[in-house]
Amino acid sequence: MSRSTTGAARRDKDQPLILDIRLLGRILGDVIREQEGKVAFDLIERIRQLSVAFRRDDDRSADKALKKLLKSLSADQTVSVIRAFTYFSHLANLAEDRHHIRRRAVHERAGERSQTGSLALALQRLREAGIAPAQVARTLAEAHLSPVLTAHPTEVQRKSILDAERAIARLLTARDEASPREQTAIDAQLRARVTQLWQTRLLRFTKLTVADEIENALSYYESTFLPEIPRLYAELEAGLGRPVAPFLRMGQWIGGDRDGNPNVTAGTLELALQRQAEVALRHLLTQVHLLGGELSMSGMLVGAGEAMQALAARSPDTNAHRQDEPYRRALTGIYARLAATLTALTGGEAARHAVAPQDPYARAADFLADLRTIEASLRAHHGEALVDMRLSGLIRAVEVFGFHLATIDLRQSSDQHEIAVAELLATARLAPDYSALDETAKRTVLLRTLDDVRPLRVPGAGYSDHTRGELAIFEAAKRGRERFGAQAIRHAIISHTETVSDLLEVLVLQKEAGLLHGTLNDGAVADLIVVPLFETIEDLRNAAPILREYYALPGVRAMVQRGAADGYGEQDVMLGYSDSNKDGGIFTSNWSLYQAETALVALFDELNAGKEGFAAGPPQGESAPSGGSGPRAAGKRGGSVRPIGLRMFHGRGGTVGRGGGPSYQAILAQPPGTVRGQIRLTEQGEVIGAKYANPEIGRRNLETLVAATLEATLLQPTKDASPAFLAAAEALSQASMAAYRALVYDTPRFADYFFSATPIREIAELNIGSRPASRKATGRIEDLRAIPWGFSWGQCRLTLPGWYGFGSAVQGFVKADPKNTALLKRMQRDWPFFNTLLSNMDMVLAKSDLALASLYAELVEDKALRQRVFKAIEAEWQRTAEALALITGERERLAGNLALRRSIEHRFPYIDPLHHLQVELIRRHRAGTLSADDEGRAKRGIHIAINGIAAGLRNTG
Repeated sequence: MSRSTTGAARRDKDQPLILDIRLLGRILGDVIREQEGKVAFDLIERIRQLSVAFRRDDDRSADKALKKLLKSLSADQTVSVIRAFTYFSHLANLAEDRHHIRRRAVHERAGERSQTGSLALALQRLREAGIAPAQVARTLAEAHLSPVLTAHPTEVQRKSILDAERAIARLLTARDEASPREQTAIDAQLRARVTQLWQTRLLRFTKLTVADEIENALSYYESTFLPEIPRLYAELEAGLGRPVAPFLRMGQWIGGDRDGNPNVTAGTLELALQRQAEVALRHLLTQVHLLGGELSMSGMLVGAGEAMQALAARSPDTNAHRQDEPYRRALTGIYARLAATLTALTGGEAARHAVAPQDPYARAADFLADLRTIEASLRAHHGEALVDMRLSGLIRAVEVFGFHLATIDLRQSSDQHEIAVAELLATARLAPDYSALDETAKRTVLLRTLDDVRPLRVPGAGYSDHTRGELAIFEAAKRGRERFGAQAIRHAIISHTETVSDLLEVLVLQKEAGLLHGTLNDGAVADLIVVPLFETIEDLRNAAPILREYYALPGVRAMVQRGAADGYGEQDVMLGYSDSNKDGGIFTSNWSLYQAETALVALFDELNAGKEGFAAGPPQGESAPSGGSGPRAAGKRGGSVRPIGLRMFHGRGGTVGRGGGPSYQAILAQPPGTVRGQIRLTEQGEVIGAKYANPEIGRRNLETLVAATLEATLLQPTKDASPAFLAAAEALSQASMAAYRALVYDTPRFADYFFSATPIREIAELNIGSRPASRKATGRIEDLRAIPWGFSWGQCRLTLPGWYGFGSAVQGFVKADPKNTALLKRMQRDWPFFNTLLSNMDMVLAKSDLALASLYAELVEDKALRQRVFKAIEAEWQRTAEALALITGERERLAGNLALRRSIEHRFPYIDPLHHLQVELIRRHRAGTLSADDEGRAKRGIHIAINGIAAGLRNTG
């Protein structure tokens, strides 16, 4: 097929997308003309035409005219233009999401081979590899896959905006199947929703609170996770032809992540638990109500099992109209119990009552047992179709979400734990200055404390607010587990884990709160998994040695093994992507993560094989069953050794510089043997909205995670890298880190450049998160959080964390030996780790723009500093582009991802004006010469532009 024919076919495929964007753009234009007047509309349209002419046709005169026009705008005009282009970016995103769903449906109807990352293709590949459905089901029975939603200061969307956009997305879906007359009605509704958007404030007046973040996250459960995860399970079971055990569960940091966030307290944790339970229970109540309307079978026409009849008999429903309807009577009783549960756990009231709420369920398992009774009776009396209609999805929802909805993680920095433990020890006169002790002495004190049944707290003693607050969090976790179930809180994550004592300190705090039962040398059980988080390059290199020393301590291994009901211990280890990137650059970060994972898996294989150097295993004669490929299958089994399952928790962000990029490729690129059906990963910033705001897109993204986990576990597509590949990666890592740190940490006044040439100051002012942008108010790069660091570079279109240092590394590597060019090409072709990293860098460079970045650089008042730093960045950008071209053979960006390339080409003309106006407003704002009114408009315009640029780039969070 010729190139022109291929291009024509592609344009035909994209025609519905183009029509949707034109429709939404036209409606937006009509709304602007109506709301702001013809003059405002004409101005916006003129700006759009000039931007498109420059970006798509390379019309230099249009560029010159655009810049002149934008600089001439008044404050009010500037804000109006920024709002228009921001909303267009939002609407274009909705159209693109709809088109992705549309194209997938076309492929499925045509019976074509399923798309990469789909569940159907993953199951097909498993079948072709001779892996039987029964083996897949066994693997899933031991698997644990958990996306974890986090709150970070980059989520720029208000819930009101998200809700309106969800409504527009639903209307676009309905429009696809509508008749012309129905489309006219839908278009009117679209206009109403766009009007709603235009008249809704984009920005928050006040700083986002933790309670706001909780509500924002819960909206994704209501729209996507609660309805779509059961459907995903149903699709998986249909593909396998057999039932599968629950393995996909949701995680949450919001309300429990207090690392650097003083606004997270025991109260916010309790609020998060209560609100999550309320959302879960209200969803279950609605489903039970609907199920009651559907299971109208008469006992006069169809039988019911004995247990089913007993369930109906226990119901308080005495309505004469339902005397012969055992299923409805039973469900009325179940609803009454569930309504009572809602009141008992949350204080809320059910929306409807056939009978008064009574006899609350003590556990979700009891509710599930009643549903299983109904299921068994239906299946035994020719009601399989009725089970599949709603009941099976309801049962799955209970299995996955219980009454707690999602597991909340606790997270705090190790130094904050140490402060609390030091005060407890000093007050108890066990260590007057614990923090001054060396590591060996600290361990001795902590182990002695963990072998003493007595608490550290002295009755009547006065403790600092900090220590009381830390203890209150763990005490709230204990109450939460008792009230909402053990799955409500399972992990205590330690940021900045650097020593073994960091882990022991959390055990001491668990002991003080009643979460650690028994003594370390005599049957101790910890309710919460102690999870080290290794963030910097040095921490990642020390990950395996720290865990080795921890498990060599007496009693630790047995404690972890006792932590799970079936005797199989779980050890999560969290790996920090964004901080390691800020510390050492993109390549060294990824390479250090790769090495850390490999070393940790080797360590736990050794531990589970019962090698010397670890503490003794469980009592003689207890052994693990064989079979499976999950954590229980890790390592060799023999004698008295019961395995401990290692689960990697990937602290991924939205940008490539923070570990983002396509999740499917990222999971498949993990080091060989490191997934094993076990993976947790964070979802952050606007990426949560991009992935999960649309229910169908959300299910597709969840499906991708399941498919990748199955393929990585059972197909093991990633083979051991050759020694030559490993040696090359190490050499590239050293050179890349040296180049990166030379710029970021060794260049005089680089921090001054960064704080001037990016909108970081304005981002810190924006009410987009409950957490401060910096850990300390120092103005140092080291103390800045990795999230606003990456977010700021994305806003100014340098996207520096996603590529800097790689070009210099490749240049030096090839210069040292020209034969290394061929080696790099082989690495790109044969090593998924290297291939995925290059693909991500390619995407980042495609979203960068040196011309726009130079506009931001003009904000640096010191001309010498500006020229010195920008020249270094520009030179490294060129080196990195040349390196990618050398290795891949492609000089154009995104040659292998034409869909994303077309998307970028289409949306960038509409982002350009936002950049120009943002820079102009930042210049006016920082000059400090504006009137009070104009200052307010300038800040508003800057912040709306941040929103629009983030929406246009999509993965900037």
